[in-house]
Amino acid sequence: MPLLAVAAAALLAGCSSTPKVTVLEPTTVRPEPTIASSAAQAAARTPVANGAIFDPSSFRGLFEDRRARLVGDLITIQIQEKTSARSSANSSVDRSGSVEASIAQLPFVNPESRLFPRLGVAGSSTTSFEGKGTTGADNAFSGSITVTVVEVLPNGNLVVSGEKQVGINQQVEVLRFSGVVNPATVLPGNLVSSTQVGDARLEVRGRGDVDRAQTLGWLSRFFLSFLPI
Repeated sequence: MPLLAVAAAALLAGCSSTPKVTVLEPTTVRPEPTIASSAAQAAARTPVANGAIFDPSSFRGLFEDRRARLVGDLITIQIQEKTSARSSANSSVDRSGSVEASIAQLPFVNPESRLFPRLGVAGSSTTSFEGKGTTGADNAFSGSITVTVVEVLPNGNLVVSGEKQVGINQQVEVLRFSGVVNPATVLPGNLVSSTQVGDARLEVRGRGDVDRAQTLGWLSRFFLSFLPI
């Protein structure tokens, strides 16, 4: 009995979970000491107090813009997502057939005999099928979120991740975003369109009374998980 109770509890716990978007973790990071060479950057992360004016951890070229390129830099993602899809299919099948056979006379049997009349068999079949299907989806999302550079890849691309939370009364709206940004697509002001972000992960969730009102109870999800209708 204890084993059965544990299995039932695990099943109900699985039914209570809802699907989530896999957003890259962590969603923020503090700037780490870096130097010009990427190989040396991977080898040494501790700043050296040598008394000099030059500090490799915060070096910026004299004529270099303030475009994000280091771990800890901020990039504003302008979310402009819009998807539309339509699909339809029609199919029909018609099939018919017939067969007929008879025996005119049996050996050693008088054909005029009423005991053995002429034997015959006949059959026919008809099959018809028609199916139609249409599906469509429209999604649109716009907004902005400022994310943090959490990693600089060997090819120079920036791995970014961030989270924004807005609390209104008893409801908290959470917006999370992660992806890979090509520094060449970063506009002045460190702006990047979400359509130019690779491996983008966008998640919008709510926590509070509204979210609970829109979510099925665990018992309802339990029965819906195996009911045929």
